[in-house]
Amino acid sequence: MAFIQIIEAQAADIDRLQALDREWQSATEGKRTARRVIITQDRNNPGRHLIFVFFDSYDSAMDNSKLPETQEFAEKFASAADSMSFHDLDVLDDRDL
Repeated sequence: MAFIQIIEAQAADIDRLQALDREWQSATEGKRTARRVIITQDRNNPGRHLIFVFFDSYDSAMDNSKLPETQEFAEKFASAADSMSFHDLDVLDDRDL
């Protein structure tokens, strides 16, 4: 079953968060299990960002979380954000309309 993790972050400096994301992407080339990422900004609250990370399954997401590079990224990301929370979602239906 496909899996999506949503990271909700409050941060004034989205450029810093995106730079950290690019560093992580480079460091995990060939070993990460994340398949896609979408970074958004709340139009009504510009400091609020939702990051959607897509995985093949919950297990592949957990494998990705165990990577040392992901652990390091998470620490840096948390220190660069004012606050953050995670939402773990199993995909029940996925279709194009």
